[in-house]
Amino acid sequence: MPLPKYVVRLTAEERAELEDLIRTGKRAASVLIHARILLKADAGAGGPGWDDERIAEAVECGTSTVCRVRQAFVEAGLDAA
Repeated sequence: MPLPKYVVRLTAEERAELEDLIRTGKRAASVLIHARILLKADAGAGGPGWDDERIAEAVECGTSTVCRVRQAFVEAGLDAA
């Protein structure tokens, strides 16, 4: 299994922000999916660090979506992703 080109490492603050976003559930479906993708992709301390295929299956989206969200987070930060 090749390592993803864009490795997501969330800070404790980013993780808490994403978990709050999912818990309230009052955002667009795509925003919630992107939040779930980032939480599953987190390779930092305390993160599961799942691979793209496993994340795509868990959140019911395509692997290309997972790749794009990873890339947006690494290149432009949490708000962009």
